Amino acid sequence: MSKFLPAFGQVLRYLRTLLVLCSLLLLALSLPAQAATRINPQLEEQILQVIRQHPEVIIESVQAYQQQQAQKVQKERQAFLEDLKTNPQAVIADSPTIGARESKTLLIEFSDFQCPYCAEAHQTLKKVLAKHQKDVKLVYKHFPLTPIHAEAMPAATAAWAAQQQGKFWEYHDALFTNQNKLGESLYINIAKKLNLDLAKFETDRRIANTAIAQDLQLAEKLGLSGTPSFIINSETFSGAIQLSDLEDILARAK
Repeated sequence: MSKFLPAFGQVLRYLRTLLVLCSLLLLALSLPAQAATRINPQLEEQILQVIRQHPEVIIESVQAYQQQQAQKVQKERQAFLEDLKTNPQAVIADSPTIGARESKTLLIEFSDFQCPYCAEAHQTLKKVLAKHQKDVKLVYKHFPLTPIHAEAMPAATAAWAAQQQGKFWEYHDALFTNQNKLGESLYINIAKKLNLDLAKFETDRRIANTAIAQDLQLAEKLGLSGTPSFIINSETFSGAIQLSDLEDILARAK
């Protein structure tokens, strides 16, 4: 039993330190609203002193939070993969698809129209679909990285609007082909070339955010951090992928 005593002591110290921090924070919160606009130097120094003496508390708290988040993501991913196996249509939902009519092998892509790696993957996927058009179905999920790509969301909403008129993949290809020209004039020009109803196109663009947000929420739940990201059966991979690598993954999936 003695081997548990050091751990028990650490727990007590951890709880005591947390209690001190909580007390200090409660004191800070109880200050008059007028005082909240400025920092009490004495209180600030007390808090900093506790942190200096027990930095492990901060580290342990962050590590515990990260572990909880990782477990949550793993749980969400397992649930998603189970749905992918038992009820693929629920995973596909209203997302655009191309390739095999039957869902023999589902390749789910989370992509961003302004991402250069997605443009590279687009070329690879075209080759794969040409070769495996009878047994691979590609499902497109929107994952616009808005903090770093200013045109990612506008391009996604335009593609979604084109989907409402049955022209998603044509619009999708045109966006990647003209990735260096993304902007309002391009979105309208593509719509005109595809003979879309422009009034409907404009209306649908304004309501596309809700559908795109669902894809973004799914990407977040699955712990995806970049584009392009792919899921096949139980495998998840991301980044610009070589044709040979994708062929190997498809072979394992079958």
